[in-house]
Amino acid sequence: MGKFSSFDEIRKSIDKKEANCQAIVGHYLQNIKTKAHLNAFVEVYEQSAQEQAILIDAKIAQGNAGKLAGMVIGIKDVLCYKGHESNASSKILKGFESQFTTTAVQRLIDEDAIIIGRLNCDEFGMGSSNENSSHGRVLNEADESRVPGGSSGGSAVAVQANLCTASLGTDTGGSVRQPAAFTGVIGMKPTYSRVSRWGLIAYASSFDVIGIFSTTVKDNALIMEIMAGHDEFDSTSSKKPVLAYSELLHFEKKAKVAYLKETIESPSLQPEIKANTMAVLEKLKSEGHQVEEVNFPLLDYILPTYYILTTAEASSNLSRFDGVKYGYRSQNAHNLESMYKLTRSEGFGEEVKRRIMLGTFVLSASYHDAYFTKAQKVRRLIKDFTENLLSEFDYIIMPTTPSTAFKFGEHSGDPVAMYLEDLFTVQASVSGVPAISIPNGKDANGMPIGLQIVSNSFKEADLYAFSNYLTNLTS
Repeated sequence: MGKFSSFDEIRKSIDKKEANCQAIVGHYLQNIKTKAHLNAFVEVYEQSAQEQAILIDAKIAQGNAGKLAGMVIGIKDVLCYKGHESNASSKILKGFESQFTTTAVQRLIDEDAIIIGRLNCDEFGMGSSNENSSHGRVLNEADESRVPGGSSGGSAVAVQANLCTASLGTDTGGSVRQPAAFTGVIGMKPTYSRVSRWGLIAYASSFDVIGIFSTTVKDNALIMEIMAGHDEFDSTSSKKPVLAYSELLHFEKKAKVAYLKETIESPSLQPEIKANTMAVLEKLKSEGHQVEEVNFPLLDYILPTYYILTTAEASSNLSRFDGVKYGYRSQNAHNLESMYKLTRSEGFGEEVKRRIMLGTFVLSASYHDAYFTKAQKVRRLIKDFTENLLSEFDYIIMPTTPSTAFKFGEHSGDPVAMYLEDLFTVQASVSGVPAISIPNGKDANGMPIGLQIVSNSFKEADLYAFSNYLTNLTS
C-alpha cells in the first residue's frame, strides 16, 4: 500500500475496495514502527485502533459510516482520551489515566475517525522545539539533527512522516503553526472559543486552543467543521454556527491583503524566508489582488505581554499538580510540606518551573499591577489594533517563523532566544483570531518554510478558502 497524501485518496481507495480501514490502520502502524526513532508517538493504541477499524469496516459495508471513516488521527499528549494515559509529556502526571474524552476528540470518534495514539510534545505545551518533553525529543524527518518545533512537535512530525492522516495539537502562542512551518505541513489555529477546550490539560486558559495538522487544506477544514461548535462542558465555547468549511474552499474574489512592515524588516528574519514571503505577495499582486504594507507599532510589546499573561495563568493552572491525588509523588518526602516541595521540584521540568516562578512573581501582591494588570491592558490594545486592521483588510500575511528549523541545543541555554521563535505567531494568539501556516518552499538546506495567514474572528471559512487558493497558487 502506497503513501496516502490526503483523506480523499483514502476514501477513493475504500470506495474502489482497494483497501479497508483495517489495512489502512495496518499501513500506519507499520510506518510508526519503521520510524519509531523519530519519537513522535509516546503511546500507540495498536489494539484499540485495530478494533475501531473492524467496527468501521462493518459500518462502511452497511452504508452508515461517518464522515471520517478511514481517517487515522493522532492526538497530542495534552488531550484526554478515556481509558488511556495522558500526562502532558510530564513526569508529574506519570501513570495518570483519563476519566473522560476531550470533546473535540469525541466528536471525531463519533464520525468514525480512528485514534491511533498520543503524540509527544513539550511538557504542558511549554516550548518551541520539543526539547522539553519527559519522553525525550522528537526528530524532524527533513533533517534529524534539527528540531521539529514546539510544543506540538510530535503532532507535526506524525503528519510529516506519514504516521497518520492528520493530527491534533494545541496552540497557545504558535504551538501548531510553528511546528507546521518547521515540518512542511499545514497547521491551523482557530478562533479562541471556536473549539471546546473540555479535556485539554490547561497551560494558559485564555490562550489555549485545539488545532489541526494535515497535508491538505481540505482535510484540515473537514476536521474543523466536525470539532467546532458549542459545548455545554466549556462555558467559553462559542455558540456561533459552524459552517461546512470543507465545502466552501472555492475562492474567486479579489482579496485585500496586508503585510506587516515590522515582520518583513525584522533583523531576526532569515533572508530566504523574506524572499519567499515577498514572492507570494508579488504573485498575489500579479493576480490582481490588493496588497499593502502596513505598520504594526505594537510588535515589540507582543512577546512580553504574551509571556507575562501565559506564565501567570500557568502558575495558577499547574498548582493542582501536587502529588496528592494522582500522578507522580516524591519518594523522598518525610512530611506534608516536603511532599509538596519535592514532588513539584522533581516532577516538573526546568522550563515549566521557570514559567511557574515567573507567573507567580507577576501575580504577587507587590507586582500584580505593574506587570499582570498592565499586560492585560496592552493585550486589549493589540487585540483592538489587529481587529481594526482586519476590518480594513481581508487577511494579514506574514512569515510563520523568523527562521527555519534550528539545530538541537542551539537555543537551549538561552530562553530569550527560544521565546523569540514565537515572534510572528503570538499576535494571533494574543488577539484570539484564527491563523494558519501553509508550506512556502524550502531554504538552501532543504528545510521547510511556512507562510502564515491571519483573518478576523470566526472567519475560518474565508481563511480556509484563501489558504487553499494560496497553496494552489504557490505549488
